[in-house]
Amino acid sequence: MLDRITPVILTRDEEPNIARTLGQLRWAKEIIILDSLSADATRTICLSYPNVRFIERPFDNHAAQWAFAVTQARTEWVLTLDADYFIPDTAIAEIATLKPSADVGGYESQFRYAVRGKLLRGTLYPPRVILMRREGVSFYMDGHTQRVKIHGIIVGLQERIIHDDRKSFQSFLERQSSYMRREAEKLRSADPSSLNTAGRIRRLRVIAPILIVPYTLFFRGLILDGSAGLIYTFERLVAELVLSKQLIFGPPDGPQPGGKNRPRSERPSRR
Repeated sequence: MLDRITPVILTRDEEPNIARTLGQLRWAKEIIILDSLSADATRTICLSYPNVRFIERPFDNHAAQWAFAVTQARTEWVLTLDADYFIPDTAIAEIATLKPSADVGGYESQFRYAVRGKLLRGTLYPPRVILMRREGVSFYMDGHTQRVKIHGIIVGLQERIIHDDRKSFQSFLERQSSYMRREAEKLRSADPSSLNTAGRIRRLRVIAPILIVPYTLFFRGLILDGSAGLIYTFERLVAELVLSKQLIFGPPDGPQPGGKNRPRSERPSRR
């Protein structure tokens, strides 16, 4: 199965992360890196790996970047990764043994979250389809991030991927400012009935920042993870405060251009 897979990674100033991710992908015959004109050592690090094909493309949005990146692969399957994803050996071993039937379109992974290398016992990070057939997938924007529409059944993987971002807190703040502006646009324009529970709570503007700390520390148990758990909780609080600020001081509620009839990923699931 590994011979049928091309890892695909989007990068932009990923010097603190990319070497750890690439180090776990030496099995791949080719890795596609689509870089959004990094200004740090990302390019140099990537090109030090002989199986990397490094492509540059100015960033427009995540969906367009992923759509372009996936078309660059030559194999039947693509493993779509963020630059701060670490693939444990156990996950690689599981992927190597997969024998997908013709009706399987993708595989979904749960995540473990790490802060400065320390694994947390819980996370708010959602599951994601990471392994998919190259033909027949499409990407679209949903708030601040991309979603993928898979043609076929999605199967859950048993082993988890590790999310371990080593970038600075300043970088985190800059990303949240951009992400939450787009997330606020989505929430303002969406029909409340189309939102999940988290989205409806966020639309209330001030409730999510109040709830996020006790929910993360006590319901998710991160109070037991020491300083790493506190850092994660603080980052989630900051993200919710940034979003609330955008909702309170941004454009008024009401339909926004392109805000209606967003496509949804309709995917039967089997585990």
